[in-house]
Amino acid sequence: MIIIPIKEGENIDRALKRFKRKFEKTGAMKELRARQRFTKPSIVKREQNLKAIYVQKLRQAEQG
Repeated sequence: MIIIPIKEGENIDRALKRFKRKFEKTGAMKELRARQRFTKPSIVKREQNLKAIYVQKLRQAEQG
């Protein structure tokens, strides 16, 4: 459960923004959407490998 302490005289919009940011960091919605459909483990592994290759290419291009 996410708890956002509201300071004295703090704007409710600001507190709501902090709540949304904290909620986004937990990854709850991302996990919920992933659970709505089944993805084969081989597909998950393939996507992770492709992402790792992409990130590695970006880092190599950044270095030189």
